[in-house]
Amino acid sequence: MGSELIYRGHETQPKSNSYSPKPTKPWFFEIRPIRYILREQRLLFVLLGIVIATLFFTLLPSSSPISHSHFLSSELTQPTHRIFYQAHSVFSSGGGKIPLGLKRKGLRIVVTGGAGFVGSHLVDRLIARGDSVIVVDNFFTGRKENVMHHFGNPRFELIRHDVVEPLLLEVDQIYHLACPASPVHYKFNPFFLNYDFLGIHKTNVVGTLNMLGLAKRVGARFLLTSTSEVYGDPLQHPQVETYWGNVNPIGVRSCYDEGKRTAETLTMDYHRGAGVEVRIARIFNTYGPRMCIDDGRVVSNFVAQALRKEPLTVYGDGKQTRSFQYVSDLVEGLMRLMEGEHVGPFNLGNPGEFTMIELAQVVQETIDPNAKIEFRPNTEDDPHKRKPDITRAKDLLGWEPKVSLRKGLPLMVSDFRQRIFGDHKEDGASTTMPLS
Repeated sequence: MGSELIYRGHETQPKSNSYSPKPTKPWFFEIRPIRYILREQRLLFVLLGIVIATLFFTLLPSSSPISHSHFLSSELTQPTHRIFYQAHSVFSSGGGKIPLGLKRKGLRIVVTGGAGFVGSHLVDRLIARGDSVIVVDNFFTGRKENVMHHFGNPRFELIRHDVVEPLLLEVDQIYHLACPASPVHYKFNPFFLNYDFLGIHKTNVVGTLNMLGLAKRVGARFLLTSTSEVYGDPLQHPQVETYWGNVNPIGVRSCYDEGKRTAETLTMDYHRGAGVEVRIARIFNTYGPRMCIDDGRVVSNFVAQALRKEPLTVYGDGKQTRSFQYVSDLVEGLMRLMEGEHVGPFNLGNPGEFTMIELAQVVQETIDPNAKIEFRPNTEDDPHKRKPDITRAKDLLGWEPKVSLRKGLPLMVSDFRQRIFGDHKEDGASTTMPLS
């Protein structure tokens, strides 16, 4: 048979119009990450990083957290810039712990009346704690010398301003101290005649409204420094915070007494109605360096008169009682109240009670045993007794005064002697507060 050659090159082959991808190999997605790690010595670098981290945390000295009670004590008695563990706020109960070696974040705080007696000492503590402080003062009773030692500090600002006019600032906390503290003596001292009684009431009412409005706008915590004068001539002794007082609403002291009572009302209205965080402190008689020398208050009167070799003037029979706290104790109480979780009001004062005769005798012992005592008619609406019950402050703030009158008075005398006789160059920083 003959062979037959068949040419099939022109025969069409069946073609597929669809693309068929290469089948995925089993375990492809499980093996791919492993192959990635094994390439280019990545696994070696991972292991090396684990070893370094382990050595770092092993050799790092361990530090146990500071207990809350110990921290409160150390922070309030001696301010420090470097800490180990601390809450988000210096006394705050919220927030996590700050790692070893880091500083607390300073707050931005405004202090109205910050160039005054109490305000300037408060500013010292806040600056030492690491906060940025804005002092607002119209220098009616405040003095630039009280805060001059902070000039040049980038965390300190001073604004000459009357709080009866609105003020726009961005702050975290507001300490509202602005207001002359003892209007009863204005009629006896010509220096104060330019500041009428209506002005005192406006500071307490309009000034407090302006500061509360600022706190509401910026979400700041607000502390009102009220006074024991809200108790008037008390029928209850000692005075507790629940006592409503016995105040003459039309007397010579009423511009201050009723002004502070109104300020407390406004503060609580903003708290209940607008949700503003507020704190209320009722301050009892306070003394210390930087007091106005001729402000008419009993301690400054006695000290200045004894230094000038003048008779100590006692009004009435001298059996009226007062309690006197040193300014460092008050500042500590204000800071604890601001950083605590309780609205108040809280009595901040020293429950140690002295008659005016006893106070004059202590001044005689401290300055001049030969100083004479001169009696004069009593002033109108002068309270017969004044003594704080500080049980609430002890229980809720862990606060009580530490500096006795005989310990604190010599420090005040030294400051007054320098300012009256010019023994040394005046410097607000030279008058330091004892640690309580």
